[in-house]
Amino acid sequence: MCGAEIPPEFTLNASERVVGMTVFDRNDNQENHHEFKAYYMNEKLFNPDYLFSLCQNYGLRPSKKYGQNYLINSEVIEKMIEAADLQADDTVVEVGPGFGVLTFALASKVKKVIAFEIEKKLEKYWTDRAPKNLQIIWGNVLRAELSSSQFKVVANLPYQITSNVIRKFLESPTPPTTMTVMAQKEVAERICAVPGEMSLLAVATQYYAVAEIVAPVPRADFWPAPQVDSAIIRLTMKNAEVIAEQSKNIPTEFLFQVVRVGFANKRKLLIKNLLPLIGKSNKKQLEEGFEGLGLLPTVRAQELSLEEWIEIAKIIQQNTP
Repeated sequence: MCGAEIPPEFTLNASERVVGMTVFDRNDNQENHHEFKAYYMNEKLFNPDYLFSLCQNYGLRPSKKYGQNYLINSEVIEKMIEAADLQADDTVVEVGPGFGVLTFALASKVKKVIAFEIEKKLEKYWTDRAPKNLQIIWGNVLRAELSSSQFKVVANLPYQITSNVIRKFLESPTPPTTMTVMAQKEVAERICAVPGEMSLLAVATQYYAVAEIVAPVPRADFWPAPQVDSAIIRLTMKNAEVIAEQSKNIPTEFLFQVVRVGFANKRKLLIKNLLPLIGKSNKKQLEEGFEGLGLLPTVRAQELSLEEWIEIAKIIQQNTP
């Protein structure tokens, strides 16, 4: 039903043009789902020749702009479904369903799937094929206001927007309980990094969630094959109480101001990067704080854990002019 009102759970900002939406209400008659075993997958969607014909039929060409590389290995879908730990009454949000290789599997497992799709050429495809518990919002997820009370994210994220999508969901006032997503392998490793290999992305993600790599996904599992490998990652959100306790009364905005400055020049010693925040007159206090944390004066930003960043932010806050 194009032109329908956008549902209250997920709405687009005024800056995003509403180009239409297809809503498919769930049919609670379970007899209609007897065809599904564990979950449903359309095997044809793993066939590059079939995908090529779909692209031709709907006027599509795999787009680097939207990161359109189609998954052609069903085992990867199985691993994502298993890692997401889906329950029959779950609501799942997907980003970029494409031709639905993941979407159909999700819809056969959960109560409702909400999928954000930016490619309007696929509207007829989904009108003809969509499961009844699938709701498609035609628009950019990065411009959506997320206000659902409880949901999970399961998605094969376009490489170009992976970090922005993850950040959007993590920082939402109503974040998902978990995120099970496919990402570029290098990005996945950065998100799940340990001290010694930390990045701004790792600190930001691990502040809000427990991150783990579920499985590698080689480039050969996609059509067309991208130039990089991928990985499935799972983010389990920390609840508000845990985040408040770990932050030790350091405002989130201030903490990430400190982290951003610390990572501004990774080749420089961390203490030199942070000096402008605390002032040269308070350099001694910063050095003593490093010593109290067991950090060498030669330490660099990537060597610190989330907990150490919080302690350093506390030192800087207490000694800021």
